[in-house]
Amino acid sequence: MVGVGAERTAEIAASVERFVRDVVIPLEQGAPRSSHGPSDDFVQALRVKAREAGVLTPHILPDGSHLSQRETAKVLIKSGLSPLGPLACNTMAPDEGNMYLLGKVGSPELKDRFLKKMVAGEARSAFFMTEPAAEGGAGSDPSMMQTTCVQDGNHWVINGRKAFITGADGAKVGIVMAKSADGACMFLVDLPDPAIRIDRVLDTIDSSMPGGHSVITIDNLRVPADQMLGQSGEGFQYAQVRLSPARLSHCMRWLGACIRANEIATAYACKRQAFGKLLVDHEGVGFMLAENLIDIQQSELMIDWCASVLDSGSLGTAESSMAKVAVSEALMRIADRCVQIMGGTGVSGDTIVEQVFREIRAFRIYDGPTEVHKWSLAKKVKRDFLKANPA
Repeated sequence: MVGVGAERTAEIAASVERFVRDVVIPLEQGAPRSSHGPSDDFVQALRVKAREAGVLTPHILPDGSHLSQRETAKVLIKSGLSPLGPLACNTMAPDEGNMYLLGKVGSPELKDRFLKKMVAGEARSAFFMTEPAAEGGAGSDPSMMQTTCVQDGNHWVINGRKAFITGADGAKVGIVMAKSADGACMFLVDLPDPAIRIDRVLDTIDSSMPGGHSVITIDNLRVPADQMLGQSGEGFQYAQVRLSPARLSHCMRWLGACIRANEIATAYACKRQAFGKLLVDHEGVGFMLAENLIDIQQSELMIDWCASVLDSGSLGTAESSMAKVAVSEALMRIADRCVQIMGGTGVSGDTIVEQVFREIRAFRIYDGPTEVHKWSLAKKVKRDFLKANPA
């Protein structure tokens, strides 16, 4: 992937950082909050400001081309400096990953109908893949998918149940995964649709994503055949196109959040006194801040390394698994230390530190929990060994 070059990337990233620090961060304390994320009205108000500042969807250029993954990292880290930043700049999940997928594999007609309004920040999207665990549906193992699609003339009819569908409540674009006799399939649909019913919006530990996470029933949803991505049975192939970049962009955004949390914790430690001196001068606190710097630097380098692999044209499946594990675990340590350094203030809503802690805890599960990625990597270790050492 060519990208726009280091100088232009630095300009875009700087513009995003100025906007987030000067415009978005002052709105954090007054932002309407719920367990299901900010309201769409509030998000649209933020996007008006981002559009005026020239930083709406900054990772996708006016001609439709995408920044390279290394360049995207520079920009998305800056957007993540506030939990509201990705919402304002239209770099949030799942939209950022969905835009990437459609930009890569969507037909011109599908791009015009679905992608254009997403890039313009006028429509949110949802990715319908995971299913209720209590019903034996797909989660980290997508081969367990139970949602079906059957062709009926020039339409496909989809039935099934979905769970933890981020942003479904209020979304205008849906990407629905189901299985046919050929295998997994992926469809683009307009939302809302009476055949897609939101049974409930879950109460979850995180609260940064508009619409929250929904449990869904799909009842005889009819989708025109030309709204299938690719051919019947190619759904997992297209999911792989989206998987690694989306996994990595989570790391980018939440690294930005942890950089900010560390700034807040550092300021607190350098101003708060206890037992006759500043907290930062107590070795235990100072060492925690030092460890944060180490984890931040290692996370940034891991993201850059994985992004360079993706930019080479590789799917980067193993590399993105390694990055997801390393970065999410490091960010959890950072967020936890920030809470600890700030004591009672750290668990209050007076700063974003406690929210960052909650969001990072959820992130360790989303896009594959640590254990699944390690299991996948262990299989690769065995496969590579047996290939190099045949019996």
